[in-house]
Amino acid sequence: MSISTSRRDQQPVFVLHTYPFKETSLVVELFSRDHGRIAAVAKGARRPRSVMRGMLQSFQPLLGTWSGKNELRNLHSLEWGEGLLLLQGQALMCGFYMNELLLRLLPREDAHETLFDYYAQTLRQLGQIEHNPITLRRFELAMLQEMGYAVPLTHDEDGRAVEAERAYFYIPERGACVVQAKTAQQSGVQLAGKTLLDMARDDYADVQTQQQSKQLMRVLLGHYLGEKPLHTRQLLMDLQQL
Repeated sequence: MSISTSRRDQQPVFVLHTYPFKETSLVVELFSRDHGRIAAVAKGARRPRSVMRGMLQSFQPLLGTWSGKNELRNLHSLEWGEGLLLLQGQALMCGFYMNELLLRLLPREDAHETLFDYYAQTLRQLGQIEHNPITLRRFELAMLQEMGYAVPLTHDEDGRAVEAERAYFYIPERGACVVQAKTAQQSGVQLAGKTLLDMARDDYADVQTQQQSKQLMRVLLGHYLGEKPLHTRQLLMDLQQL
């Protein structure tokens, strides 16, 4: 894939992660609305008097300007966007969890405008409400669907409508299967048809739906993430069993 050399001015972005680069600079992983995930060098950003240093904050809507012909771009400037956010405590950890998911699963320079908007909306919700586990389930599902991973909820693997009263075994990349002896030998999770239908309706009021949707998303994300675990998920599990 060819890398565009054009300059991008004042693009809506969020900072996902930063790490040191050479003596005084940082590599910044940005999630941009129109250009996907971008890696750029913020030259001199580690210097105490750097203007950009104070702007490199996660969860804040920013406007970024960058250019370059290589995969690692040059970040020229950042400006504050609209509506500064304040995440604390559990909500802050949830935000870091979302960032790690995007870093692990979102390909470079693959634009997902809808996912960007949903990420921004989820951050606002984390700062306003206390139902963080449900908020995370919604984001996990939306993220996988927007990235093109099939997560069928209303029909089983044979195309039959899911029945609320029936038990299913959900297998990654196959979907819901009627529970049989052979399905128990495969990597998946058993859950009620009602849970799948509730998730399709975005209804997480039922306690069983909350519990089983967490198990389902853990299996699906584990499948796509591979053997390397998420650091933030373990922290969340240790703190609040999210």
